[in-house]
Amino acid sequence: MYAEVHEVQKLSPTLLRVVLAGGTLDAFEGSPATDAYINAQFLPQESPVVVPFDSADLDGLDPQLRPKPRRFTIRQWDADQRHLAIDFVSHGDDGYAGSWANRAQPGDRLQFSGPGGSYRPSPHVDWHLFAGDESAFGAIGASLEVLPANAHALVFAIVDSPAHEIDFPSNAQVTVRWLYRNGADNPDLVLPNAVASADFPDGTFDVFVHGEAAEVRAIRKHLVAERGVDLNTASISPYWRRKHTDEDWRRVKRSWMAEQLQDV
Repeated sequence: MYAEVHEVQKLSPTLLRVVLAGGTLDAFEGSPATDAYINAQFLPQESPVVVPFDSADLDGLDPQLRPKPRRFTIRQWDADQRHLAIDFVSHGDDGYAGSWANRAQPGDRLQFSGPGGSYRPSPHVDWHLFAGDESAFGAIGASLEVLPANAHALVFAIVDSPAHEIDFPSNAQVTVRWLYRNGADNPDLVLPNAVASADFPDGTFDVFVHGEAAEVRAIRKHLVAERGVDLNTASISPYWRRKHTDEDWRRVKRSWMAEQLQDV
């Protein structure tokens, strides 16, 4: 499946929303999951491959020129207009996905498969806990948008500075606690410490915690050991790891996840 860039919106200095349309999106079927994702294939700039492509087009191709698979959350699927919105964290020319989004122009094409996904806020709890960085904002935003007006949510969101804050539209009663890396003595601990020191509302709650690996791991350990969270009903997972490229993280993620299981 593939689609073309319809529009690029700058949400913050480092967060871009790419709206896709056309291509084969008429055949796309949305997912009820609010962490729904696509598996996208990003072509290096020097690659001779053209979207759409199939496996035969990649035969004998130098590995450096082959498409780079990346998983991205669907921020919004508009079934009426057949528009698919994906949020990208971009740091200029670093990486394949963010740099693609940074260069994206109407008409550019992206090939992908999906959607996958499993999380949706539970209607059977008293409130909802969300925590994460820019990489999780797509899923957090999509989750907040489906909450009814009588729902309550507490969001811990970490960014570089106040200039990087974004809107989280919702009909629910939402409290967003913005946290900042810039100026912090230890930026890695800002998000975990904020969650650990917070006074949680009374009642039952569900959990969605995603983002940087070490931060997610620390929050996971706290929620299970100190807050009694049941991992069978929580959505907690790392999207990336500091000081690791996507390829580096893919190579060690399986063993890292196995080690995390020993925490609690």
